[in-house]
Amino acid sequence: MNENEIGEFIGALLILLGSIFSVISVFGIIRLPDVYTRSHAATKSSTLSVLLTLIGVFLYFLFHDHFVSVRVLLGIVFVFLTAPVAGHLIIRAAYRSKVGLADISVEDELYEVIHGDKPAKDEETEDEERS
Repeated sequence: MNENEIGEFIGALLILLGSIFSVISVFGIIRLPDVYTRSHAATKSSTLSVLLTLIGVFLYFLFHDHFVSVRVLLGIVFVFLTAPVAGHLIIRAAYRSKVGLADISVEDELYEVIHGDKPAKDEETEDEERS
């Protein structure tokens, strides 16, 4: 195997890894309980899957056609910068719209920062903390 075939193989492997992470992202979106954790799964793993796929495409074109694609490089930068910001803004809008946390969530750490006081606790929660 020469270096072009090795580069093409690495590019194809990265594309395959990107598709696997994309499937994992779908399972996270389906299985997680609320908008905050679903957005986390969608943002983190989808960003990683798109980046792996685009890096694989870039390497494949580089070694197969000896062509440096500026469009693919710009796509990598664009996805790397915009996807986490979009996920953050979606979560922020959901929190400010008072979308509730899942029942299994233990603590709302952002409540004190935004409202300046601690949230009112249930009597059951206080009884559990005392014992």
